[in-house]
Amino acid sequence: MTRIALIHALSHSVAPINEAFARDWPEAVRMNLLDDSLSADLARNGKGLDDAMHERFQRLAQYAVDTGAQGILFTCSAFGPCIEAVARRHAGIPVLKPNEAMIDEAVQGQGRLGLIATFAPTLASMPPEFPSEVALETALAEGALDALNAGDTQHHDALIAAQAVALRERGCTRIALAQFSMARARAACEAASGLPVLTTVDSAVRALRRRTASGSA
Repeated sequence: MTRIALIHALSHSVAPINEAFARDWPEAVRMNLLDDSLSADLARNGKGLDDAMHERFQRLAQYAVDTGAQGILFTCSAFGPCIEAVARRHAGIPVLKPNEAMIDEAVQGQGRLGLIATFAPTLASMPPEFPSEVALETALAEGALDALNAGDTQHHDALIAAQAVALRERGCTRIALAQFSMARARAACEAASGLPVLTTVDSAVRALRRRTASGSA
């Protein structure tokens, strides 16, 4: 069996990726590592992704590898350079950033891509990760993250779906949901907009399954 380590900085990311694995790759053995102080410490210390933060990511990854992990998926999008350093150190196994697989799939598609986020800084940090040939329209589902934090998942999904409709009206032919916590809104977005919807979690599971099967890191 293939053992995959899922390393999280936010508790909201745990359920969506595990649900995707259970649905699309149930044979994989999953281990979940959650350090919910990572994001808080990054915001608090004002030092950015310094040597200490890099070392924390290396320790998390090494622990995962020591338990037998044959692939690692980080679900925290604010730590790209730390994850890239882990990938270099553990080049023999696939190490994925959270958005990496979805962006790869987006490049293969046609037409204007609508990117929705519920966390405003994501719309500043994520678009530069896309190649220039991908035509992007972005939208913020304001209030959706607050609704999710309050446990109102239906309102969360509805706010995201409304932005999918708005993006369709702006000429988008497909939708991407930027954060792991948004994956639960995929069906609502598809139903409301009639457009295909990419999620980071579904793309990541597909990529890990393919890359571990092929032995490609």
